[in-house]
Amino acid sequence: YFPSAVWGDGSWLILVAFVVGLAMAWFVAHRARQRQMATGQQFPVLWTSVALIVGLPVLAFLLAGMPLTFDFPKQSTFNLTGGFQVKPEFLSLYLALSCYTAAFIAEIVRAGIKGVSKGQSEAAGALGLRSGPILRLVVIPQAMRIIIPPLTSQYLNLTKNSSLAIAIGYPDLTAVAGTVLN
Repeated sequence: YFPSAVWGDGSWLILVAFVVGLAMAWFVAHRARQRQMATGQQFPVLWTSVALIVGLPVLAFLLAGMPLTFDFPKQSTFNLTGGFQVKPEFLSLYLALSCYTAAFIAEIVRAGIKGVSKGQSEAAGALGLRSGPILRLVVIPQAMRIIIPPLTSQYLNLTKNSSLAIAIGYPDLTAVAGTVLN
């Protein structure tokens, strides 16, 4: 059992501020790219975007009067009440599938990046690019042709493996879809 968040009146302003922050961050990134193409000067897009995406919702949260309280679980006569419960079946399924799948995905991405010829990154370095742009502009686009097919198979495998949730008593996507089809 964990405490659950209870949003009060005016909490919709936080969501609106988040969406506005996303839109403004996109606009800033778009204008910064135009400025760089026109003048060659770079603009600190990352920190500006973080300030917009995080700062605006925090400001809206404070201006709305901090409309957030927590419902803590309390011991009642027979059981705990309040809060929300994470089922042990879900937790075990989540941890097992996420660790298993994360290991495979990490290996797929590592192999895809290693599959790009070292001469490509050396050539980009000879052109004067630093390690970050080399990875982003040269290595990753070439590695994607190696990464995408096994990554697609791994995501399909994750969907199939989640059907094992029936064995531990948790209704997953395939169990619910099978029930609806029946």
